[in-house]
Amino acid sequence: MKFISTRGQTEPHTFSQAVAVGLAPDGGLFLPEELPDITPRLKSWQNLSYAQLCTEFLGIFATDIPEEVLAPLVHRSYAHFTHPAIAPLQRLDDQTYVLELFHGPTLAFKDFALQLLGNLYENQCKQSGQGINVLGATSGDTGAAAIHGLLGKPNTAIFILYPEGRVSPLQERQMTCTGAANVHAIAIDGSFDDAQRVLKNIFGDREFSQRHHLSAVNSINLARVLAQCVYYLYAWLQLPGPRRGLAEFVVPTGNFGNVFAGWLLGEMGVPIRGFKVATNRNDILHRLLTTGEYRIGNVQPSLAPSMDIQVASNFERFLYYEVNCDPEMVRAVMAQLRATGSYGFENFDKSTFSSSCATDVEITAIIRRVHEQYNYIVDPHTACAFKDLNPDRLSVVLATAHPAKFPEAIHDAINFSPTNPLLEALKPKPIVKHRLPANEEAIKAFIAQRAV
Repeated sequence: MKFISTRGQTEPHTFSQAVAVGLAPDGGLFLPEELPDITPRLKSWQNLSYAQLCTEFLGIFATDIPEEVLAPLVHRSYAHFTHPAIAPLQRLDDQTYVLELFHGPTLAFKDFALQLLGNLYENQCKQSGQGINVLGATSGDTGAAAIHGLLGKPNTAIFILYPEGRVSPLQERQMTCTGAANVHAIAIDGSFDDAQRVLKNIFGDREFSQRHHLSAVNSINLARVLAQCVYYLYAWLQLPGPRRGLAEFVVPTGNFGNVFAGWLLGEMGVPIRGFKVATNRNDILHRLLTTGEYRIGNVQPSLAPSMDIQVASNFERFLYYEVNCDPEMVRAVMAQLRATGSYGFENFDKSTFSSSCATDVEITAIIRRVHEQYNYIVDPHTACAFKDLNPDRLSVVLATAHPAKFPEAIHDAINFSPTNPLLEALKPKPIVKHRLPANEEAIKAFIAQRAV
């Protein structure tokens, strides 16, 4: 299988090539040349373990990686998750399930894709004999998960940009207290969107990117989207058979990557009833889905910092399908967004999506209500998903982070501070970070000095 750019000005890539470069050379995002129909396989996949299912699913796309290489690579990727089911589906009541995606090494859903991506990078280095320098921007959880996916791996270096003072203290410690020589945590002055802008500009310098063998670890990387498809599929297969067609996945998201992975699975034939996009006060996606207008605003800090985003980079992938796979139209829309910060869709398809947004006050109240109603603790991001659940649908809420990552917010809601041994172990360790301006030349100079 080959992969094409949403902007149509890049030659088709193999799976490994698309993963290695991350961002397409024309500035677009990679997608499969054609989406497979996986419905004939669903019955045979019902009783597979998580790693087995992931191997089967990825094998459809990673046709340039032999199965005898892919299978152990995938199994290694999930060997350090602390729950035997990897992604357990918890039933709260007849209409409400929670898909727990926080049992990985950094206690966030990003581990599902980034443990895998780290092993894919390691395999590529072995095959090519060439080092790789991984660059990412984070609003919190991506950076920690990316770093732990590459921790100490030979012939790799990882550079993670994050907004100084705008991630939780424990999220910062997960990035800055590893002690690994190949990890470089860069605190920039500005917002996550500033970090994302710098990242895209650096990848836009093709000579620099190629000279230093840069690869993007953000959700713009194709492997991350495909890896995230798997937990939707795993959850759907665990639901009672007669009720699967009623399932609506409720997804906390700011960058659109998490919900796009589920939507893409639906396009491959899995009969999912719909998706609800849950945002915090930075509600660009909620406004898009209710008005049809995508308008970039100012980022406001919130209790759910990983969603403090106003430029949803993965939206371009959905846009490609929304404009009938017309790369020229994608280029035109993206150019208008860069020039004006907004774009209005005349016939935006709202049939598959609904949405909601939650203020900080509402997040605190929801954490309290869910705890009282179910004796279950949710983190602030997952709390956004519990706002206005549709009583006529079977809701599968994606729990995107362990509540122990946000002890202050939880304590304010229920007078209890959850802990986790992985986080407690970080507290006495020294923080090692590099404070730099949100300027691509400064970041490029830093990378050039430390690239492998």
